[in-house]
Amino acid sequence: MDQIDFLELHPGAAPAHGVTAWLVDVLRTAIADGRLAAGARLPATRVLAGDLGLSRGVVVEAYQRLTDEGLLSGRTGAGTVVTGLGTAPLPQGRPRAASGLRLPLPPAPGIDLDLSPGVPDLSAFPRTAWLRAERAVLAAATSTDLGYGDPRGSPLLRAELAGWLARTRGVQAGPDDLIVVNGVAQALALLSQTLRARGVSRVAVEDPGSRGTRDELAHWGLRTVPVPVDDEGLRVDRLAATGLETVLLTPAHQFPTGVVLSPARRRALLARPGLIIEDDYDAEHRYDRAPVAAVQASAPDRVAYAGSVSKSLAPGMRLGWLIAPRALHADLVTAKHASDLGNPALPQLIFARLLAGGDYERHLRTVRLRQRRRRDALLRGLRDHLPQARVEGVAAGLHLLITLPGPAGDLELAARLEEAGVRAHPLSWHRQLPGPPGLVLGYAALPPDRLLEAARRMGRLLGTR
Repeated sequence: MDQIDFLELHPGAAPAHGVTAWLVDVLRTAIADGRLAAGARLPATRVLAGDLGLSRGVVVEAYQRLTDEGLLSGRTGAGTVVTGLGTAPLPQGRPRAASGLRLPLPPAPGIDLDLSPGVPDLSAFPRTAWLRAERAVLAAATSTDLGYGDPRGSPLLRAELAGWLARTRGVQAGPDDLIVVNGVAQALALLSQTLRARGVSRVAVEDPGSRGTRDELAHWGLRTVPVPVDDEGLRVDRLAATGLETVLLTPAHQFPTGVVLSPARRRALLARPGLIIEDDYDAEHRYDRAPVAAVQASAPDRVAYAGSVSKSLAPGMRLGWLIAPRALHADLVTAKHASDLGNPALPQLIFARLLAGGDYERHLRTVRLRQRRRRDALLRGLRDHLPQARVEGVAAGLHLLITLPGPAGDLELAARLEEAGVRAHPLSWHRQLPGPPGLVLGYAALPPDRLLEAARRMGRLLGTR
């Protein structure tokens, strides 16, 4: 292909100002409309810069932004190629789960700014560290490592996880207490099956709370009973009124409000009898506050604790952990064995090596900086373009919650945004009880310039109601 005719771009086509954003938009549009198909190789940065009469740094920055969005990939010596559209937008009326099950969904035409919560920055996956660890694992793996193993998971990974969770979350557990699972979704499935076998049919959940988690529990035959959340977290007094002894909550960063369960509420929760299921879905992501210890640290005999790498590495890894009270442990291991005989061996060994060598901690520090910049960009955009919005849950996590004055419902607001190519979750999707409308905005999957554009469109559509 004659590079001077690439996308029919010629010297002088670039505007006088905002040239990087212009080039990013040109390339993104070409990917979206199919002119640049998956696998297509882009011109070298030096060549394209020379053809267009631009600084090479402009082209490098444009390629990097699209790589951050997951639309391009590049390796030294292999050039830059198109990977395809990086989002799987949500059909109207079907929310993606933020802390539980998340189903693959077909793309929706016209959505180019997907702010669905629960989607991490997949472009930040530590490919180099993972590949280095994978090579080391393959060089050292024994035949035993590759055979049918303990259904609880690799002993090496369980030992590393026990130490890491103790250091970072205060969790009290030894390697024999851990069960390696295929994400929090499988942890909930195993707990649901085990509880149903013991006669439990209803579970208390936060309201608002993750719609995906509710759907997961319902699939396994558990009815969810809503308990209101306020600015201190779960209303434990209202929990007591349900008469239920099993409750599922997100105490470190409540989904979707972002509040932290207050110390007084923690004490009240732990003073009650029964099982607490703790979904610690995104505790690694915090920016403006100190870490909050897991509830499990205070009552390991009462709490079933679940977490995963879905928000820190990638949901496609299907790698998580479950730590349950000893009274449930044997039944959960039996259910895990019956389900799949155990997680794949190699990813467990690779992740164990990342934990042991400090690569995972370094990755988390890098990701926190990236996510802080993205959060700050969305906040700045909302302040500039939608100043009447009340913004909550900004100190941690991968999403924030906004509420707007006026009579319009959030389903209407979300539908209006979709017409402008912006996807957001109506807060009502995550409610069982009546409550004020709102929009849940995920910011992890988009770079700062796209988040600013999303805020601009939101202001144009919602700021003049």
